[in-house]
Amino acid sequence: MTPDLSTQYLGLRLRSPLVPSSGPPTADVDSLKRLEAAGAGAVVLPSLFAEQVQSEGLTLVNYLIRAKEQYVEAASYLPEPEEFRIGAENYAELVRQAKRGLSIPVIASLNASVPGRWLASADEIERAGADALELNLYHLAADPAITGSAVEGSDLEVVRAVCARVKIPVAVKLNPFYSAIAHMAASCAAAGARGLVLFNRFYQPDIDLDRLEVRPTVNLSASRDLTLPLRWTAILRGRVAASLALTGGVHSGQDALKALLAGADAAMMCSELIQNGPRGLARALESLRAWMSARGYESVEQLKGSLSHEHCPDPEAFERAQYIKAVSGYHVSALT
Repeated sequence: MTPDLSTQYLGLRLRSPLVPSSGPPTADVDSLKRLEAAGAGAVVLPSLFAEQVQSEGLTLVNYLIRAKEQYVEAASYLPEPEEFRIGAENYAELVRQAKRGLSIPVIASLNASVPGRWLASADEIERAGADALELNLYHLAADPAITGSAVEGSDLEVVRAVCARVKIPVAVKLNPFYSAIAHMAASCAAAGARGLVLFNRFYQPDIDLDRLEVRPTVNLSASRDLTLPLRWTAILRGRVAASLALTGGVHSGQDALKALLAGADAAMMCSELIQNGPRGLARALESLRAWMSARGYESVEQLKGSLSHEHCPDPEAFERAQYIKAVSGYHVSALT
C-alpha cells in the first residue's frame, strides 16, 4: 500500500509535508511550478521586507540616504536604486501569479521587526489570494540597554498587529535565541498565530581581510543543522496550540522523517533546493515514501510526533538526562 503523505499545516491540507521555504527557489512562477511537479505540499514565497514597503513613499535615492540612519542593517544588503524593484504592489502580483499557476497552497512572507505602515501590505497580500502568511521576525537586539522581555514584547506586538489585520492563518518564524523559547512560542499562539516555524537563521557577517571591511555572508545549511530545531519541535509538540514547521537542515528524506517524528507538521527546505533544485525535493519525497512503506506506516499522520516529548511526564528531567548521557558518553580515543 502506498502511504498517504498528506498533512495538516495552518489548517491547510497539504498533499505532502515537504514545503520549499522562503528563498531564491520560490522567487518566480516557473520555479514554483517545477517544485509543485516535484511533489511540494505548499510553497513559501520570498519575504517582502518592511524596509521595502517603508520606502514606497520616498524617492529611491532619498530612501537609501535615510536608510543609513534608520535601517543600518538593511542598507547593507538592499540593492542600488536602479535595481530596486520590489514593493508591496509587485509582491501582491507575485502572489496572484503563483495562485493562478499552482494548485497547492501559496504562503506569502513578511519580514519585519517593529509595527509600521508596512502592515497595510498584509491586506494586499490577503486580497491577492495568499492561503497563509509567514511572519519572519528578524530582530537583532544589539543595544545592551534593551532587555530580553522588551525584545519579546516588541515581537509579540508585531504578531498581534498582523494577526488582527488579516483573516488568513499566520505562522511566526521564530529565532532560537529567546531566553524562554517555549514561553515565547506559547505567547505567539496566544497572540493569534496559527503556526510556528522553527527556526529563523540569522545570517552572520564576516570580515574581508583584504579590504578591511565587514561583508554579508550566506552560509547554506547542512543536515547537521537539523538538531536544534528538531529538539524544540519535539519539546513544543502538543504543548503549544499551533501548527509546527521545521526549517534549517532538511536536505533528505531522512531529515524530513526526523522532523515529522519529532512532531513537525511540515518540513521546509531551502538550501537543498538552491544546491540541487526540484530534483532534491523529489528525491527526499521518494526516500520518505520508501521508508514509510518498508516499516508499514500508512500515513504521515500516523508517525507524526511519535518521538516527541508530548507524553513525557517530566520533560525537564528528560532533557537533563539526555544532556548528561551525551556528555558522559563521548569518547576522545580517536583523537589521542
